[in-house]
Amino acid sequence: MTKFALTVTCPSTRGIVAAIAAFLSEQGCNITDSSQFDDFETGNFFMRVSVISETGTTLDALTVRFAETAKAFGMDYEFHDEAVKMKVVIMVSRFGHCLNDLLYRVRIGALPIDIAAVISNHMDYQKVVVNHDIPFHCIRVTRDNKPAAEARIMEVVEETGAELIVLARYMQILSDRMCRTMSGRIINIHHSFLPSFKGANPYKQAFERGVKLIGATSHYVTADLDEGPIIEQDTVRVTHAQSPEDYVSLGRDVEAQVLARAIHAHIHRRVFLNGNKTVVFPASPGSYASERMG
Repeated sequence: MTKFALTVTCPSTRGIVAAIAAFLSEQGCNITDSSQFDDFETGNFFMRVSVISETGTTLDALTVRFAETAKAFGMDYEFHDEAVKMKVVIMVSRFGHCLNDLLYRVRIGALPIDIAAVISNHMDYQKVVVNHDIPFHCIRVTRDNKPAAEARIMEVVEETGAELIVLARYMQILSDRMCRTMSGRIINIHHSFLPSFKGANPYKQAFERGVKLIGATSHYVTADLDEGPIIEQDTVRVTHAQSPEDYVSLGRDVEAQVLARAIHAHIHRRVFLNGNKTVVFPASPGSYASERMG
């Protein structure tokens, strides 16, 4: 039996859930997981439903047949085959902790994505990427060649059919044009000391100020640097007895975990853009365990 996910965004009104449930039942689909949210401030409604097709109904058939229901409520909607892995391009510079973590999670089945390519502006991780049988592209970026470099990056994305770009500590600022082109399809990770500790050695700056919490934030990339809609965050406590090196080590761990969780939510269609914020539905019981998500 095939599992599908239906995602819906529309103005909030009475009868949406009933209409969706009735349609799915008529199509021979059994609902196995459902999440919904009414945002009373914006008047928007968000819903994600997992279903099992018990009568052989296809993805294309569901998409076409649901159009009438969607039109009645002004819905934006998509059906997805949950067995199909999302194609992802990972971009990295010289900090490899997030890249290595993602490669490991994919290898053990904890993160069900298809890494279509890894792009870097340096050669540091060519060998480790190629050893995972993943295409590696070194696209160097300078002040003079940035437009051409971004054009080549977008060529890789288009050639691979990737639906998502992950900035796994990629230390180049993307242009406004690229951010708009890939709106809602680029995920970034960074430490959560911003805006207090900017520039070089933020962990050393934090150590010198005696912070008690180290955090990481994963968000969608927009033209506003490090200010896109937040998907996932986490923190870890530190004490006066720990060194700047401890801060860096703990920071790398939390960055890797937060980025993996953000990607996990996105690829399972559990993240909805809601203006400058996101709606993130929790994973269904057992989904992390079944994919051995660490």
